[in-house]
Amino acid sequence: MGKTHSSHPEHELELKNYRKPYTCDGCKEHGFGKRYRCEECDYDLHEDCMFNKSTTTHKFFKESTFKFKFYDKPPRKCDKINCNECKTYCDACGKHIKGFVYHCDEKGWDLHPCCHNLKNEFKIDGVKFQLGETVSKCTWCNQKKINDSLSRIKGWSYVSKCGTYHFHVYCVMEMVIEAWRNGMANSNDCLALENLELPIQRQLNRNGGRGNKYWRIAKVFLKTIVSILLGDPTITLGSLLVDLIIG
Repeated sequence: MGKTHSSHPEHELELKNYRKPYTCDGCKEHGFGKRYRCEECDYDLHEDCMFNKSTTTHKFFKESTFKFKFYDKPPRKCDKINCNECKTYCDACGKHIKGFVYHCDEKGWDLHPCCHNLKNEFKIDGVKFQLGETVSKCTWCNQKKINDSLSRIKGWSYVSKCGTYHFHVYCVMEMVIEAWRNGMANSNDCLALENLELPIQRQLNRNGGRGNKYWRIAKVFLKTIVSILLGDPTITLGSLLVDLIIG
């Protein structure tokens, strides 16, 4: 049985699980797999956008409260058209806020609903990944700052305690977006994630390979982060990303 949402009161949204990417009509970010959908209107919501919390917190921002908001238009501080200085950016991924957002009135912080699900710590095969602000070079882009010159947001990174791994949250999604774009020219179902090749092994080779265990830990970590950012932490990407991330 479907459910209604205040952003789309005309029809009920039903839980679907299509194995192809979509753009969430709530936060305007990418999604894959499970979503709440109105077939008649071609309207999709991440589960976290569908069942948003009126207020929430995140361990990264201690003692701060976030309120759920919806920007029909990007919030501005001036009347200039397309003023990049006045756009709001997610403090986690560094990407532009275009719809649903968790906002802290006191500190001015913003989080996409899916980015809100990023944990402060992951442990994979004995390697502990800690969430922090971007301060050192990313394994993917080989830069300290995220490659978005329009944003002053530092963004979040995951760095392993051993210092071997370092990925910008921003760059993890950029890998997926790049793979989708490349796949468009090579597939009848141009957005089918199954047909994409994430170019992480090629990039990591340029930064110096470290053997099979290094690849294995990197791919599991990236699979975990990608599934959260795409809006479904239970997403069935196991065999897919095990093959593709190191492919």
